[in-house]
Amino acid sequence: MINTAELESKSVVEISQIIENYEKEKRNLKSEKQTLQSEKQTLQSEKQTLAEKLENQETLINALYEKMHLLKHWRFGKSAERYCDPVFQGRLFDEAEPAENTPEIEAAEAEIAVPAHKRKKGGRKSLPENLPRVEMIHDLSESEKLCACGCELAHIGDERTEQFDIIPEKLQVIVHVHKKYSCKGCQQTIKTAKKPQQAIPNSIATPGLLAHVLSRKFQYHLPLYRQEKMFHAIGVEIPRATLSHWVIKASELLQPLVNLLEDEIQDYDIAYADETTVQVLKEKDKVAESKSYMWVFGGGPPERFSLIYHYHPSRAHQKAIDFFTGYEGYVHCDGYQAYQNAAKLNQNMILAGCWYHVRRKFFDAAKVSKKAGIANYFLKEIQRLSRIERTLLDEKCTPEKIKEVRAEKAKPIIKKLKTKLDEYLSKTSSQSAIGKAIQYTLNQWSKLQTYLEDGRLEISTNRIERAIKPFAIGRKNWLFANSVPGAKAAAIIYSLVQTCEAHKVDPYDWLRYALAELPQCETVEQFEALLPFHFKKQIK
Repeated sequence: MINTAELESKSVVEISQIIENYEKEKRNLKSEKQTLQSEKQTLQSEKQTLAEKLENQETLINALYEKMHLLKHWRFGKSAERYCDPVFQGRLFDEAEPAENTPEIEAAEAEIAVPAHKRKKGGRKSLPENLPRVEMIHDLSESEKLCACGCELAHIGDERTEQFDIIPEKLQVIVHVHKKYSCKGCQQTIKTAKKPQQAIPNSIATPGLLAHVLSRKFQYHLPLYRQEKMFHAIGVEIPRATLSHWVIKASELLQPLVNLLEDEIQDYDIAYADETTVQVLKEKDKVAESKSYMWVFGGGPPERFSLIYHYHPSRAHQKAIDFFTGYEGYVHCDGYQAYQNAAKLNQNMILAGCWYHVRRKFFDAAKVSKKAGIANYFLKEIQRLSRIERTLLDEKCTPEKIKEVRAEKAKPIIKKLKTKLDEYLSKTSSQSAIGKAIQYTLNQWSKLQTYLEDGRLEISTNRIERAIKPFAIGRKNWLFANSVPGAKAAAIIYSLVQTCEAHKVDPYDWLRYALAELPQCETVEQFEALLPFHFKKQIK
């Protein structure tokens, strides 16, 4: 600060110099202040950046932590998605801190679910009455029939026990004898009796042998190379290439029946859809290690319920779009975007979501999330919805009654779930397991409510997933399809085998009958009469 007394003793030049120095020092201080402010802003910005980075790293660490524990559970834990009270069972690898629970969550955790059950009677089950019995009589010798007192023992009854015996498969060769006739008069006419048309012309395979090979592979998941060894063991040489040729030829013969099953699905107003992977070694423009897909569609009236498999080289949305073009009705499906796109293009197609896919998300979150209490709350509410469905099924209610009960009991639960989902959405990280579960549920919300509209609809897609399971089991055995024709043949035969299973028709019996009759079929009515659900009525 300038001293006034000093200025009085200074000359004008000196005063000017002092003022100039003062102004210069003032500017320097102002510049330093601006620099400090700029540095402060920079430090604050860096602090904010570091805080965000730290938060992102913490989110990533938590996400990796959850994935690690999910892998531990997948490797060492139980695969069943049955909800148990965590207070009594505990969580596997539970190293997370407990969440702050609301009264609703605490109430959900405090309630213990003990499903009703009936104790099964122990002991060995009796053998089927329709099996033939061969009696083996065991009697005392004549000397043993004499009592020590000298009297002869009298027969007072029999003690019967049963054992189960197996006779190896019966093999036989069908010899076709063609009677030939000639005219002895003109000696120019010769006639030979013709045999019926065969499933595979000029082949040694009868309908029974084809049914045997097909049912072993597509019902009992026995690869063709194992069947080749089994034929060799009984002295019959049938190369694997021949077995593969039979499978493809049989599928071509069965194709019209699959077309009719597809019509059954598309003509009804309730359908099911899902897909799974399959590996095809020799596929154009694709390496052997790449994945292809087997799409599965189901539907039709209950008494004519049908399942069909479609092979496709990819999981492209176009497959679902093409199949449901012109379809009118409901489609049970998971959250795959292909079905959503198909519904956008077809306004008459209404998607019905799966509550058990939602349950799976929360079940995984409950195993690893720090907010397991929230996950358990949603699991408990979904379990209540499942109990309602189980009761309706056990009581064999009509669709009208089912819709009425759902509106009365299930709808309030669903409404409460929506409120809680919206509440916890902002309280959880979108990268956490519980956050992903909540977001998935909200994304599927409109589809999850669809089953309330019609009593014929189901709460889950379990029906179509059960149809995929046999294919997945078979895939673990035969591992891959060698070629595209082989994959398409598998799709055709799996369609018919699984439709048989759905109607409790033995696939071998049906295949043997259908393969014998198909070569003689000429009209649509004749083909329709061979469908598995008509065969069931016939054998009754």
